[in-house]
Amino acid sequence: MKRRDFFKTSIAASAAILGTTELSAKTHEPKNYKEISGVNFPEKVPMIVHSDRPPLLESPRSVFTNGITENDKFFVRWHLPDIPQHFDPDTYTITINGLVDKKLKVTLKELKTNFEQVEVAAVQQCGGNSRSAFSPITGGIQWGSGAMGCAKFKGVRLRDVLDLAGLKEGASWVGFNGRETAAYYKTPDFVRELAMHELDDHVILAYEMNGEDLPYLNGYPVRLVIPGYYSDSWVKMLSTITVSNKYKHLFFMDKGYRIADNKCECETPDHLYKTTKPITVMNVKSVIGFPENGMKMYHNSEIVVRGVAWDDGIGVDKVMVSTDNGKTWNKALLKQDNGRYAYTEFRYPFKPTKYGELTFMAKAINVLGEEQPLSKDIGWNRGGYKYNGIDEVTVEII
Repeated sequence: MKRRDFFKTSIAASAAILGTTELSAKTHEPKNYKEISGVNFPEKVPMIVHSDRPPLLESPRSVFTNGITENDKFFVRWHLPDIPQHFDPDTYTITINGLVDKKLKVTLKELKTNFEQVEVAAVQQCGGNSRSAFSPITGGIQWGSGAMGCAKFKGVRLRDVLDLAGLKEGASWVGFNGRETAAYYKTPDFVRELAMHELDDHVILAYEMNGEDLPYLNGYPVRLVIPGYYSDSWVKMLSTITVSNKYKHLFFMDKGYRIADNKCECETPDHLYKTTKPITVMNVKSVIGFPENGMKMYHNSEIVVRGVAWDDGIGVDKVMVSTDNGKTWNKALLKQDNGRYAYTEFRYPFKPTKYGELTFMAKAINVLGEEQPLSKDIGWNRGGYKYNGIDEVTVEII
């Protein structure tokens, strides 16, 4: 028996034991059940730990009541385990090479003094955020809803640095590499590429986050920031920027972070869609930060549901909240203080009149009318990417 057939048979047998009649790919609410660790990583409060090497730290739900995520509560995602533990800011440089008129080595001091300084508030979200919602389980970290955050990033426009280097005729792609390395020599570098037309004035090389140096685990001393895009291309600890005239075939471009290239961006485990495309812009989504699952709330007390919503920068138009399992929806109050790429905060006051379980549901709708679907209506994909199901929190009214 082939290995693939063995697993199919084993899964089918498990389904029979559980009383199911057929196998199907589906989605459900993300599994936000992992406990906060008692271990502190550098510059971080205790968080949900998925791995310590490389560091994979998830923010708990309670973080998502504020429009700006504090640095010490901001999620962490690295791909390769060997991360430099020391940088001298006086000697740190980023190399710009390839199809440029002059090869540059830009120091941190030069970034801070020789270019116009800009700031952008932006949501940083892993493409696999909420991956634990997919069933069967897909490869990758089984994140709950906390592989994301929103910060004010300060730095310089990537375009200004490229202009200083000068782009040669035919320059159409830009590749980015950082200083994380693999433990095994055959593991490919984490290199991401962007087409030149994707690089608008909001794309920056950032060295500050919320008014402080970038935290070590969030890419110190310099990282790429691409507002509106999933953060898989936000390369940390930037070392090299390479301009080229054609797309380079790389593992983390051709294999990783891709999704079915069809209307629903979905497939099934037994019928994987033949063509795929990279994940790029974020879809519309919201998460309830308060209350949290399992909390006990008092009958006839006023509960203020709080959370955040965002999309790729098109703009959140409204957030709707339901307390009757989606039968009716009411508008939440919105607070939009930090620009179109940042979180929109929402508030919804509610006074429960019945005892027992109560489920709050929240869905965001952007200015184009795109809205979060129910979790059951999201199609499965092999990478567990781009989940944006309506968020649900269940409490007990006592």
